[in-house]
Amino acid sequence: MASALSNLQRTVSAPVVRPRALRDPLWLRLTLMGVAFLFLASFLLLPLVSVFAEALRRGVGAYLESFNDPDGWHALRLTLLTAAIAVPANLVFGVAAAWAVAKFEFPGKSLLITLIDLPFAVSPVISGLIYVLVFGAHGWFGPWLSEHDIRIVFAVPGIVLATIFVTFPFVARELIPLMQAQGKDEEYAAVTLGANGWQTFFRVTLPNIKWGLFYGVILCNARAMGEFGAVSVVSGHIRGETNTLPLHVEILYNEYQFVGAFAAASLLALLAIVTLVLKSAVEWAHARRHG
Repeated sequence: MASALSNLQRTVSAPVVRPRALRDPLWLRLTLMGVAFLFLASFLLLPLVSVFAEALRRGVGAYLESFNDPDGWHALRLTLLTAAIAVPANLVFGVAAAWAVAKFEFPGKSLLITLIDLPFAVSPVISGLIYVLVFGAHGWFGPWLSEHDIRIVFAVPGIVLATIFVTFPFVARELIPLMQAQGKDEEYAAVTLGANGWQTFFRVTLPNIKWGLFYGVILCNARAMGEFGAVSVVSGHIRGETNTLPLHVEILYNEYQFVGAFAAASLLALLAIVTLVLKSAVEWAHARRHG
């Protein structure tokens, strides 16, 4: 009996060795890694390096001088302001939509999920044209808005609305599968112990989804700062008033101010790098928390 138990323990504790037929050959693994790194180098690293190289082509002095443009600083402030409004709005919507989809059954649930994915399927330019059709001078609400001296299209409100539209799926789409996988047992237990809805959300639901929430907010912020198509349609390209940083880059490039254009583009690239660093930090913290 003792011998049989000892053999069983050795069998259980022995490392699992994959059969040779199920292991990928070394040449295949190296080929796949090489293709992946070559693709990243060609379509990500090389363009990124070329942006900074073009920005610094005339020296550091010319690079720093290009940031003295007041229109450029206004474009940067408008970009940050738009992101500061769009991201919290999408945070509230994303949490509410994910909670409704994952925790409740109601008529129109499939329609809500489809509408959440709509900005992924619709071109940003088309979404901008929709806002022009609705709020433009000859749109549905255009005459009423003109009578009350309210500007939406070709003004900051239109830029914010267009940015919210193209970015609202990111938070919701990160949270819906996470909340569905977690189920409802913990919320039911909290309610059984006497917790109300807000207590259940802040003490049970939110701690379980916080890493996915951080990840969705980071992606939403990155898209909000870099959005071009929808904002280009609704902004009117008014220099120093409605140009965000991506639009400012386009204007400088079309005017053959290449140093200023690539300097502004390098600033956008730095913001993107900061976003990637935050994303990696969230992923690392999440992995460390879960062992």
